[in-house]
Amino acid sequence: METIIGIDLGTTNSEVAVIRNGRAEVLVDETGEKMLPSVVGFDEQGTLLVGAAARNQWLLAPERTVRSVKRLMGSDERVRLGDQQYSPQEISAIILRTLKERAEKALGEPLKKAVITVPAFFNETQREATREAGEMAGLEVVRIINEPTAASLTYDPQPDRLERLLVYDLGGGTFDVSIVQVEQQVVEVLASHGDTHLGGDDFDQLLLDYVAQRFLDDHGVDLRTAPTSKSRLLQAVEEAKKALSAEPVAQLREEFIAEKKGTPLHLSMEIRREDYEAMVEPLLEKTLKCVDEALSDAQLTANQIDTVVLVGGASRTPIVQRLLSEQLGKPVHTEVDPDLCVAMGAAVQAGLIAGIDVGPVLVDITPHTLGISTLGTLHGFPSPHHFAPVIPRNTSLPARRSQIFYTCQDNQEAADISVYQGEDEDVRYNDQIGEFLLEDLSEAKAGNEILVRFELDLSGLLKVTAVERITGREKQLTFNNAVSRFRISSREAAQQRIDSAFAAGAVPPPKGEQLPVAADSAADEELPAPLRKAILHAEGLILKAEKAVDRAAAEDAAEIRRLIDRIRQAIAAHDAQAIEAAAAELEDLVFYLQDA
Repeated sequence: METIIGIDLGTTNSEVAVIRNGRAEVLVDETGEKMLPSVVGFDEQGTLLVGAAARNQWLLAPERTVRSVKRLMGSDERVRLGDQQYSPQEISAIILRTLKERAEKALGEPLKKAVITVPAFFNETQREATREAGEMAGLEVVRIINEPTAASLTYDPQPDRLERLLVYDLGGGTFDVSIVQVEQQVVEVLASHGDTHLGGDDFDQLLLDYVAQRFLDDHGVDLRTAPTSKSRLLQAVEEAKKALSAEPVAQLREEFIAEKKGTPLHLSMEIRREDYEAMVEPLLEKTLKCVDEALSDAQLTANQIDTVVLVGGASRTPIVQRLLSEQLGKPVHTEVDPDLCVAMGAAVQAGLIAGIDVGPVLVDITPHTLGISTLGTLHGFPSPHHFAPVIPRNTSLPARRSQIFYTCQDNQEAADISVYQGEDEDVRYNDQIGEFLLEDLSEAKAGNEILVRFELDLSGLLKVTAVERITGREKQLTFNNAVSRFRISSREAAQQRIDSAFAAGAVPPPKGEQLPVAADSAADEELPAPLRKAILHAEGLILKAEKAVDRAAAEDAAEIRRLIDRIRQAIAAHDAQAIEAAAAELEDLVFYLQDA
């Protein structure tokens, strides 16, 4: 039986999972990490960096590093890495290939097939771009499933009763909500809604702007104008956001983050949870509107929901749980790991496809209405921009629907089939996902019948056929979008770039080691190389130590803070020997706590 892996290709982090011994298992890398940061870069020597190494380099060299590329999937936009430009599919392919190689090492066998998850509200172009990335990574993408749907596959329902779940998926870059019904080992998605440009990244940006403005008011320097300062600040606010999930107050401390007239400037600021929650609440209100619309589409009330399941790292924010509980009148469930459940659900679906009896049968839906533009009535006036739905949103997959349309002129030679996705009756407010001409129509009076057939497969990928009924002449949709243009003009060159990058080798940091944080200061550039190296190493170690404080016993936590203060005093004094001595003690303590 061929092994099929499940992959969660996330905005912030990605994971790969597989069914082993009848259970979904997230596979780890050589350092024991389950999550791969969705970050790609090249070091100064041109060596490929993927994951933690790339994320840490982003602090030093954001111009050679790319993150959050998922938000660009399906677009024409290209990203720059050093002196080269890449499509979003290429960057995603590098991440997917890294996960594929991780799985091959863990399982000891070559792997060729995968199930990959996408946000429920991804459109057809974004789904096709994801499939394209998988193919460039050397994988046959046997199924694309929606992230909240995948998460629901990991939930263990009561076998003797019907249960309805509300899956609230707030990730790094996207938000989805799905209403799911589970009964007799069948998982059926009733409705989905969401926003593909709302997530934890937006929370980070709000917090970054808040801190940057306060720093500007205090020092007259805008940290957002220097790439390295901005990347360090973003890293700091990300850590503060995570801390505020458990603590009422978070401290931001970044030494030598900027300089003014030759004088180094340091960031030291306190963020209170209530201030942060006030910033993000307007965005969370948008997610609650999506929740209401999903319930309405499913023709259910909040009282009819049995369980609320949280998915995505951003859903850990306490205000999310509070607002959801208030809106739905019931507690939320957090026993399913919000960071890993999507990959585990993808593995469950992969196991089912491979023929392993691992769980319920999945019945997914299309989250958008699909149709074509026609001559019709808009706001009481004739218009060529009328949207004629063919497959309504929330239709179960796979789906096949046909409708008959009519030519509007005598002896009309061709019919323009423009395919759109959206909910507005005016196609100009929907997304065009493809277009083609059915040509050489027979000479006939206006009213010649054109049958248009839409077919959606289990991955939510679309095929459109137009048929002139009196002759049987037909033509199928050829996508006229960035994905197709990329495939035709650049696929081979892209594959060569990816292969070359991997041939050079990705170099992960050694276990327990973190790349240093750069000081964005002209004064720092003038420091002696040994002192600068000591400072950079110490700053990276401080970041790691501050993460360990929350898990440490009170005595160890106090010792960590004491050593951090010693290091910062030594940095301020430009005493390389004292920096190295204190850093060595702190490193020993952090490693001891990791192994304990």
